[in-house]
Amino acid sequence: MIELIGILLVVQGGGGLINRLAGAGHPSWFVQLHVLPAQFHVVASLVLLAAGVAVLFAHQARKRRRG
Repeated sequence: MIELIGILLVVQGGGGLINRLAGAGHPSWFVQLHVLPAQFHVVASLVLLAAGVAVLFAHQARKRRRG
């Protein structure tokens, strides 16, 4: 379950970042692009991407310690 959350955060953050950097006019299905004002899109996407990567790395580290 934790891995799924990390993957969803990475997809939302990375996809939203690519969407904004490519200059797409439509927010597509990226949640932060629908919810936040335009000036926060890139920052929010970076934060979601970093949070997802952190969750995935922490989960991997926990699995290695147990196993």
